[in-house]
Amino acid sequence: MTRTQRARTDAAVTGTLDKAADENFPVAPFFLPRAWRDDLMAVYGFARLVDDIGDGDLAPGGADARHLGLEPGQGDDRLALLDALEADLHRVFASTGDPRHPLMRALRPTVRRCALTPEPFLGLVEANRQDQKVRRYGTYGELLAYCELSANPVGRLVLQITGTASPERIRRSDAVCTALQIAEHLQDVAEDLGRDRIYLPAEDMARFHVGEADLAAPSAGAAVRTLVAFEAERAGHLLDEGIPLVGSVHGRLGLLLAGFVGGGRAALGAVRAAGFDVLPGPPRPTAPRLLREVGAVLRRAHRER
Repeated sequence: MTRTQRARTDAAVTGTLDKAADENFPVAPFFLPRAWRDDLMAVYGFARLVDDIGDGDLAPGGADARHLGLEPGQGDDRLALLDALEADLHRVFASTGDPRHPLMRALRPTVRRCALTPEPFLGLVEANRQDQKVRRYGTYGELLAYCELSANPVGRLVLQITGTASPERIRRSDAVCTALQIAEHLQDVAEDLGRDRIYLPAEDMARFHVGEADLAAPSAGAAVRTLVAFEAERAGHLLDEGIPLVGSVHGRLGLLLAGFVGGGRAALGAVRAAGFDVLPGPPRPTAPRLLREVGAVLRRAHRER
């Protein structure tokens, strides 16, 4: 039984890991070596758990809160949950003692085998703390700083797990991960607004004459569509920076990275196909669109290698 399979036996984590199937890109596809798949799923389990805490998607006082050692009544306090998760994360990296949450126990072998450092994980925790305090972003630069915490650590962990990290690859990976985060924000404008969060920079909203009331409409007007198209184009340029990253590696890792870039392109394609009207619900890419985009990324990476 693999580490990921052992984690799945706990009811508190089954739903967390199963969310991998709903992502815009493949998290740990079948064609990867088993060790990579287990390590990627261990990292995904942490990233998904911290996001679920930050978004308030865990059952109050449920199994996750109990695993993290919270008393009854504390499980609906997101900041308390994030503090408890960070404390459990430190147990993952400690030489003595065991983590409390099963997902954290599954993460420890990956951390040790791949010589991972705490910083990327702490960045993800801090991003979700920021979500509890910052609900609007004034400038694109502020949004990029948020993505540095909320998205870029994941790509860096993928490079570390696969033993391919270098300064240039990290730079390009950061661009791809930021683009993926922006694409997700564009898909989820209505859902985020329901949580009183807006990830569209206020300076851009003012430029295109979009008010918050416009984002609450059942369907996007011309101004909102123009704004979404502008942000999608920005994200597309960032994804283009990932083409050389794909071309810099070989074999199955190249296919995985093409899946990330192609997944972002497919998500933006779905937004485009919806006429940039993201307000009725998140435009999601189809499997054929995803495959076409992955193929296009691989062909372009091969030509530019």
